[in-house]
Amino acid sequence: MNQGPPILYGAGYSVYVRAVRMTLAAKGVEFRHEPVDIFAEGGAPASYLDIHPFGKIPAFRHGEFVLHETIAITRYIDEGFAGPPLQPEGADMRARMTQLMCMADCYRYRPMVWDIYVERSSRSKPDEERIAAAIPKARTFLTALEHLTLGDPWLLGGEPTLADFHLAPMFGYFLQASEGQELIKEFPRLGAWWEHVRSCDGWQVASTSC
Repeated sequence: MNQGPPILYGAGYSVYVRAVRMTLAAKGVEFRHEPVDIFAEGGAPASYLDIHPFGKIPAFRHGEFVLHETIAITRYIDEGFAGPPLQPEGADMRARMTQLMCMADCYRYRPMVWDIYVERSSRSKPDEERIAAAIPKARTFLTALEHLTLGDPWLLGGEPTLADFHLAPMFGYFLQASEGQELIKEFPRLGAWWEHVRSCDGWQVASTSC
């Protein structure tokens, strides 16, 4: 095992940086944060491309071992550090966990975070057509997620998994938009899950600035 505290690179506003922070909190891992803002003027520092050649966030370093891609990072944290396990034991439920995480990346992040939350919350004149076009996509995702939610109070059971931490930051932004607040009313199991997540210490830590 590499020695010394790991380093998390990224910006505190990023949903993916927040997912990693929730995982670190759940495992009780102390870490160092190195701010990287890819939306700053000029983009990410040139030196950061040695760590993440695609210039995205987050990236992660533990000793000489360097990773990028959130799912890989959170799996490494779970498997490489002491603390409660954050992946189900059975192959079927581990696959379900990964499915939920991939669904969020492929079908949810763009419409729910960028097309609804960012457009509604950050633009002086929101593009109403863009928001309207994103709502059916958001509803399709939420319908699928509600159907696949098997647990109580977490998505897959009585204990949290990496899927909970991967999805929670996206929900955190989406539900700040009025459209998100209305849509979640159609999905009571997800609404109950979110109320549980937002009360947890890991979310309180991750949702604040680094």
